[in-house]
Amino acid sequence: MVMMMMMTMMPTVTKREQRSAPVTQTDLCAHRVFGLSRDLARLLYGGDLQGINKLNTVVFTIYCTVSLYQGGTVIGSARCMDFRAREGRMKAALNLVKLGITNLCVIGGDGSLTGANQFRTEWSTLLVDLVKAGKISDDEAKTSSHLNIVGMVGSIDNDFCGTDMTIGTDSALHRIIEVVDAITTTAQSHQRTFILEVMGRHCGYLALVTALACGADWVFIPEMPPDEGWEGHLCRRLADQRARGCRLNVIILAEGAMGRDGKPIGSEDIKKLVEKNLGFDTRTTVLGHVQRGGTPSAFDRILGSRMGVEAVMALLEATPETPACVVSLSGNQAVRLPLMECVQVTKDVTTAMAENRWEDAIKLRGKSFENNWNTYKMLAHINPPDTKSNINVAIVNVGAPCAGMNAAVRSAVRIGIIQGHNMLAVHDGFEGLAHGNIVPITWTGVSGWTGKGGSELGTKRVLPSKYIEEISLTIAKFNIHSLVIIGGFEAFMGGLELVTAREKYEELCIPMVVIPATVSNNVPGSDFSIGADTALNTITSTCDRIKQSAAGTKRRVFIIETMGGYCGYLATMAGLAAGADAAYIYEDKFGIRDLEMNVEHLVQKMKTDVKRGLILRNEKCNANYTTDFIFALYSEEGKGVFDCRKNILGHMQQGGTPTPFDRNFGTKMGSKAVLWLTEKLKEMYRHGRIFANTPDSACVLGMRKRALTFQPLAELNEQTDFEHRIPKTSWWLKLRPIMKILAKYNISLDTSEHAHMEHVIKKRVSMPAPLMKKHKEEVEEEEE
Repeated sequence: MVMMMMMTMMPTVTKREQRSAPVTQTDLCAHRVFGLSRDLARLLYGGDLQGINKLNTVVFTIYCTVSLYQGGTVIGSARCMDFRAREGRMKAALNLVKLGITNLCVIGGDGSLTGANQFRTEWSTLLVDLVKAGKISDDEAKTSSHLNIVGMVGSIDNDFCGTDMTIGTDSALHRIIEVVDAITTTAQSHQRTFILEVMGRHCGYLALVTALACGADWVFIPEMPPDEGWEGHLCRRLADQRARGCRLNVIILAEGAMGRDGKPIGSEDIKKLVEKNLGFDTRTTVLGHVQRGGTPSAFDRILGSRMGVEAVMALLEATPETPACVVSLSGNQAVRLPLMECVQVTKDVTTAMAENRWEDAIKLRGKSFENNWNTYKMLAHINPPDTKSNINVAIVNVGAPCAGMNAAVRSAVRIGIIQGHNMLAVHDGFEGLAHGNIVPITWTGVSGWTGKGGSELGTKRVLPSKYIEEISLTIAKFNIHSLVIIGGFEAFMGGLELVTAREKYEELCIPMVVIPATVSNNVPGSDFSIGADTALNTITSTCDRIKQSAAGTKRRVFIIETMGGYCGYLATMAGLAAGADAAYIYEDKFGIRDLEMNVEHLVQKMKTDVKRGLILRNEKCNANYTTDFIFALYSEEGKGVFDCRKNILGHMQQGGTPTPFDRNFGTKMGSKAVLWLTEKLKEMYRHGRIFANTPDSACVLGMRKRALTFQPLAELNEQTDFEHRIPKTSWWLKLRPIMKILAKYNISLDTSEHAHMEHVIKKRVSMPAPLMKKHKEEVEEEEE
């Protein structure tokens, strides 16, 4: 699938000038932008996907109005065979030269990006042929002497190597999980086995993450066919699950699944196998193109915005010597990678699969894919050991409940049982820990928890300081050797208090790990918290409905208050995802002059075709400029031009079923936390007992830029604003200018920090010498 945005560049400035000078909306709009319609389909071919319209809005530098909640692609896309031939590419070159276009922003998969790079490689020869044919003049050829290309990966399959997530994948997962949740209820009622087939002819990402997110009993993916004799193994596993008390079985199948012999494995084949061998009532569901449609998720809207901005920055900095690059996501970082390196690695996955090098295929998919696969294998294909470790691990939820907490608890419990530990569930937070409200929790005790919102263990905001002595006695009574604390800022504070009390209470000298889980996303040491994505999607979908209401009544401005305490993450990211005109937060100070400017901006906006406004306000952004005050101000100043309405979303942001992101994130966090504790317990075992009093024995597990890392609680003290319960620095503040530019404010965008060109070669696994030599030669040729 490919879509191409074209930019006509003004006279080029030097690289140093480009990097140091801030780019304003006026500067961006000085570059003419074209989105070619189907009349020029030579440059537009492929499918569609959710989230691409948000990206289009960015690349169009907001001179077009696009509904952010629309799926598919507004500018259109098509598969065009003409472009595969040189004659077709010559026609495309002629069109670009006549329009004065020398920069392409290509959105598509590996085939689309490969074609675009070939187009760029041939550019000079195409111009020569066009001059010889008399279709363009020498001056036109000189003006369009080089073509710059930046690629963005749009594919629901997430089948492009070099990026953790492609645009559209998260929305597709939303569609799949909605179906899984609906199927689960009927399957439990009738004690059925359900086989769900999802897209993924060559890549099993959708199937794999779905299996993690719903706790599937088995998953079939193209990269790792099941071992010989898998039929018996599958039937034994399904039978074991029923014997443990599970009322349903779920099998996830990628459409490209196959056996080790290369023969396809279809949903009907599995159905016949289960019915014949086990006699279970079995149903199949093939989702098909349902996965491509629907409203884009908040993640995809924000990803599209970030990638669109980075793509434009890459084009502004491009020179004739710059290799074609692709803008991708690594962890939480936007990165630029050589386009053809990524394409080659993607092709190498296919080669590895064809040569039955399955482990290499998994590794070539990237670290994220490999981690997902390893986590799933541990949870689904490893049986608990017969011998116990005599280690007791307690799990407690602290603070306000949020979606995804239960997924983290389930993962931690099952990984702990696999390690041979005795897992203990602490009910009602630190208060329950003090009062001994602790019970053993088993494998089946957490069945079906991934899709449940809230906290099944119960949670309270009470901190441990008032119960320190009782907690130490309880730890001694239940012989607790390590503690998993899942929660928000209270969990962070509680962990610090327990560490501080180690000097007085030796019972507290045990390994501890804090897993951030809060809608506010305000825990120091982590860029993301479990539950924040679900809350963000709740706010975004509510804003979509409100904007539809405003579109019908015309000339109406909605003011919406979000949760988050003093942390403006939800307001900022929801504003970016929903297309807000302003988002007021504590971290970005504002005064009456800013409010006045925003009102005037809306007055001018009402003179355009878009006669509606959306304002977001974080609940504690300012003690004086309350929601009521801002509502009254807007109502008075907009009198005769627009009217106002206000909504306080409240605790609806904490509820609901977890999104695929929160289920997957919680599952991986719970798994990694218990594996880390297991290693720490081995390190801290001295003289027949556990004794942990070093700073690195009590950590926060968090996503920092590109990886999950453990950071000692004590070291995070200096990074924390305890008065306002927020980190002192927040990565997402850098995205606020994007929201304002998209709302058509004439502000500066700091480009001093940008993604540098990186390489994916260092991430590659070993392969046959001839293939490695060939790849090295191709990369060197591309770089030259």
